[in-house]
Amino acid sequence: MSVVIVTGAGSGFGALAARALADSGHTVYASMRAVDGRNAERAQAVRDHAQKEGVDLRVVELDVLSQESADAAVATVVREAGRLDVVVHNAGHLVVGPTEAFTPEEISAVHDTNAFGTQRVNRAALPVLRAQGSGLVLWVGSTSSRGGTPPYLAPYFAAKAAMDSLAVSYAAELARFGIETSIVVPGAFTSGTNHFASAGHPADEDTVAAYEARYGGLMEQVGARLAALAPADADVADVAREIVRVVNLPAGRRPFRTHVDPANDGSEEVSVVADRIRVEFYQRLGLEDLLHPAGT
Repeated sequence: MSVVIVTGAGSGFGALAARALADSGHTVYASMRAVDGRNAERAQAVRDHAQKEGVDLRVVELDVLSQESADAAVATVVREAGRLDVVVHNAGHLVVGPTEAFTPEEISAVHDTNAFGTQRVNRAALPVLRAQGSGLVLWVGSTSSRGGTPPYLAPYFAAKAAMDSLAVSYAAELARFGIETSIVVPGAFTSGTNHFASAGHPADEDTVAAYEARYGGLMEQVGARLAALAPADADVADVAREIVRVVNLPAGRRPFRTHVDPANDGSEEVSVVADRIRVEFYQRLGLEDLLHPAGT
């Protein structure tokens, strides 16, 4: 069994994945910020699950906006568990509103959480995985990077696309260290998480009002239509189950990318082409070995 750290494990996909991985027999560190503050109840819920189910599920403080916090979290995992096998990049934050209404600083903050936060965690965790000569970096992406993209979500979509690009480049750069990469790509789940309920909004209310005059009720329409596209049995826990399935596969046999998309927004179809072109281009460059982790 593996030692796993999951970022953003206080709610949503992260909370479900941390519990599911622990239930599957792994030692799991559910990371979140402010475990003694505003997330104290969520942290206690993790501990309660561990005690009730008799699984090795632990809480660790980790704010992806802080390199010091990421370093400390990984050091805690290694000190307590003796190693680190799997990093699950899940932490993220959604914002909603007309793109013009966001200041550059607000858009930068969205990238800081959704994309740059993964870099801080990688800089803390990858030295451990490289020294071990093994490991898995699992990125929780978004179908918005390549699928149908409704308006009013551009800062989030751009940040998730940036994270996907980082994941693709990292896959090749880590392969010779024996470190594997998988990207699990959820679609739009309109229930089962607080993704939309906790979404941020632009501070420029005047610009928001100008758009509201032409696009009034747009997000409600998008939400209702996304819900209608998904089958009645769409379950947000399917994302956690897919993460567990990927982690449990033998090293070298994990998929580079896998989708969990009840609305079928087209991302998987586009990704099949993009990932095929990636493979073919690496072959043309004579870098086929970078398509799989060394030693597998």
